[in-house]
Amino acid sequence: MKLTNDLQARLRDAAGFVFDMDGTIALGDAASGGHKALPHAIELLGELKARGTPFVVFTNGSAKEPAAYAASLRAAGFALEDWQMLTPSSSAARWLGAQGLRRVRVLGNQGTAAPLRAAGLEVVGPAEEAGEVDAVFTGWHRDFGFPDLEAACHSIWGGARLVTASHVPFFAAAGGRAIGASFAINAMITALTGKRARVLGKPSRAALDTALAAMALPRKAARQVVVVGDEAALEMRMANAAGATGIALTTGMIKRGDSFAERDRPAALLDSLEPLRAALA
Repeated sequence: MKLTNDLQARLRDAAGFVFDMDGTIALGDAASGGHKALPHAIELLGELKARGTPFVVFTNGSAKEPAAYAASLRAAGFALEDWQMLTPSSSAARWLGAQGLRRVRVLGNQGTAAPLRAAGLEVVGPAEEAGEVDAVFTGWHRDFGFPDLEAACHSIWGGARLVTASHVPFFAAAGGRAIGASFAINAMITALTGKRARVLGKPSRAALDTALAAMALPRKAARQVVVVGDEAALEMRMANAAGATGIALTTGMIKRGDSFAERDRPAALLDSLEPLRAALA
């Protein structure tokens, strides 16, 4: 797939851009440490900034709070402000608050919990003894243990909603794919409770709405937004469901020759970010 004239016009006239992080503009290690910019990524985001086109970076990782990810990307050379960095905890905080679910057991680390606390929600620790809670939120939790599983199940049996940052088994990392922690945790909880987790990170509409709000765009502007990512079932599915333009890259999880379900089909499949940079320049 190439950038047609029509697609190039859509890129130039876009109301905003939503970028994935790992495998799209940068690569980090499997332990969610530092990041290294992928080719043309710094220049592309710089071009958008020069044009005055709003953009955000939305990672499905929840190991760190958004400001920490933003600092990691700045260390890699990106000109990125804290507000331009979003995680599933960002959209979870927004969605949970709107639903009136104020007391949340978080199966994750401090980075997972921080956006919820910042939004004024009451956070209960993974295995913390507590009375009734409104929701169980699963995220990056590599220290997950049996007490956490028991506590989560008892909360759900008591009526708590099960929501999650992400439900994909792998993500792109330097050296290959890495295992998504919340996917494994969700599988255990579902097996014991019969409850399936509602995804609040990508590809949910809650995630896209959070990105739009961060860019000060109305919900109806989704059709004028471009979503750039490396996972068909995440960024492309999110874009297609909302009528946005999805641009896929082969620098992460998607590879040339992959087949796509209709709901996951990108508007273009590129081997680097250079065609995007060139179209905007």
